[in-house]
Amino acid sequence: MTNNDILKKLRVALHLRNDEIIAILALVNFKVTASELGALFRKEGHENYKPCGDQLLRNFLNGLIIHMRGPLEEGAKPHED
Repeated sequence: MTNNDILKKLRVALHLRNDEIIAILALVNFKVTASELGALFRKEGHENYKPCGDQLLRNFLNGLIIHMRGPLEEGAKPHED
């Protein structure tokens, strides 16, 4: 499974629109345009297809945590196992 597949499945499972994904990425200061995002959701082999890098997926997941739970409170430590 590629990063593109993971991003697509999360978009569908969480009922996210492209503008919401852009806003989630903005929460972690990661800027992506609507056209760049659209290229990630194209079929592999399409001329405008773009592979989703680890950095983009990592930032999306970190932004999703903030979007769903809120920002880490000041003075709070992240959970360590």
